[in-house]
Amino acid sequence: MHVLILGGTSEARALAERLHGTDGGTVRVTSSLAGRVAAPRLPAGEVRIGGFGGVDGLVAWVREHHVDAVIDATHPFAETISFNAAGAAATAHVPLLALRRPGWVPEAGDDWHPVGSLAEAARALDGLGDRVFLTTGRMGLAAFADCPQWFLVRSVDPPEPPMPARTEVLLDRGPFTLDGEREVLRSHRIDVLVTKDSGGAATAPKLRAARESGVPVVVVRRPPVPEGVETAAAVTEAAAWVRGRAEA
Repeated sequence: MHVLILGGTSEARALAERLHGTDGGTVRVTSSLAGRVAAPRLPAGEVRIGGFGGVDGLVAWVREHHVDAVIDATHPFAETISFNAAGAAATAHVPLLALRRPGWVPEAGDDWHPVGSLAEAARALDGLGDRVFLTTGRMGLAAFADCPQWFLVRSVDPPEPPMPARTEVLLDRGPFTLDGEREVLRSHRIDVLVTKDSGGAATAPKLRAARESGVPVVVVRRPPVPEGVETAAAVTEAAAWVRGRAEA
């Protein structure tokens, strides 16, 4: 059985590790990475890097490489590839599972300001603070380019303009610790945090650190997802889904 994992997340790597070499080698795993990170953490098994060229390109790849099942384990904000995966799976007549980590839920003491986009997040900053910890990645900084606030931008790779005029870049890769996030807020005198609702534990400590410090958080809501796609919330569920089809 050949499984294509559309990856780039910690869950995708964990799933590839769990499936690779299991069941007596009956499951072949290929992970596809978008290629947006210069030095990605490579998962177990076979790896391809780069886009497919839309739905038609993904259909062609699935057929050419005799893929038996596709798992969409991409980032919750990778909207395009999720819709392409749904369209390609339907066209190629292969089963599709979306491995989607649950979103974050506000707790007592949180001061969250939900918005629908990065542009809305930029507008929401007025009146919230002057020193912004921007943790939405290096893509999309143009939405904040005209903001007068000072920004600490954290990303894996160096961002490119356009970006805010007053910007300091912090190159780092999760998972992040609570003590580390507390220190970032303290040392940079952060008074507002901007994040996407990525979910998961790897980047969640910043939310607790903000709660403890009384720092407001602008949270970008997740984009819509394809309807009618079977989903799993955990790696164990996704692995069981694959095993069930391998044994069928």
